[in-house]
Amino acid sequence: MTAEQAGYAILEDRGVIAVAGEDRAAFLQGLVSNDVRRVAADRAVYALFLTPQGKFLHDFRIAESDGALLLDPETERREEFLRRLKMYKLRSKITLEDRAGAMLAVVLFGGDALARLGLPEEAGAAIPFAGGVAFTDPRLPALGARAFLPRQGAAAALESAGFVPRGAGDYDRLRLSLGVPEGSRDLTPDKALPLENDLDDLNAISWDKGCYMGQELTARTKYRALIKKKLFPVTLDGPLPAPGTPVTLEGKEVGEIRSGHGSSALALLRLEDLTRAGQDGLVLTAGEATVTPAKPAWASF
Repeated sequence: MTAEQAGYAILEDRGVIAVAGEDRAAFLQGLVSNDVRRVAADRAVYALFLTPQGKFLHDFRIAESDGALLLDPETERREEFLRRLKMYKLRSKITLEDRAGAMLAVVLFGGDALARLGLPEEAGAAIPFAGGVAFTDPRLPALGARAFLPRQGAAAALESAGFVPRGAGDYDRLRLSLGVPEGSRDLTPDKALPLENDLDDLNAISWDKGCYMGQELTARTKYRALIKKKLFPVTLDGPLPAPGTPVTLEGKEVGEIRSGHGSSALALLRLEDLTRAGQDGLVLTAGEATVTPAKPAWASF
């Protein structure tokens, strides 16, 4: 990927919303998993909105632009996310605005993408760009950068900065090779646990910010070492299985496939069963494919 020219892809599966008003940071601080006080013109974060039981509901980046906090929940689940935020608005001095019609979520990756934007390889570093904001991916700098830009003129601004149009599938190949999950494609809403999916290592959680929705159970999972499954990047030898296809070892179900592209995918696998895979010729399978997992280089487990 680094040998290729820097490219951009418009993420139609992400829609921008804005939280504005004097209480904007305090409002989100009590709801999401990361420390919103860190967000500034030069800093973006990645965060989660969880159930009270600490299960995944939404993920998004938070960046600041023109006095508002911009978030990028999944397009098809954006209205549901906005409804949840409105439930907690109460007397907070904020406004909630759907800006999906006016702004784009864009990913910039490959080649010298960060250098072309003047961004360091530092997770979450942000700068104003083309009437919006661009920032090093706050999960993992190897993913490149993200930007929230006005729809009008976005492509021209990106191409004048030396980026070529690329397909979302190109970005997916990079993401999957690095073992990074993407929203509800990989994280089952109301079921997935952040720590099973390595979201703590992807900078989604602040352990010292204080209370937020689902904080108590997330902390308990961490400090009591209750994790029995982990999300792995896997290489497939055979046809790409559909998401949800069971991964088996000697006929026993030991996990399931999440999103995939070509010969790469993510799979949630039981840790205790992985120690047997590869021993005495035992292999993991999913559908008609052989599955070979690898630990992500950035993961701490």
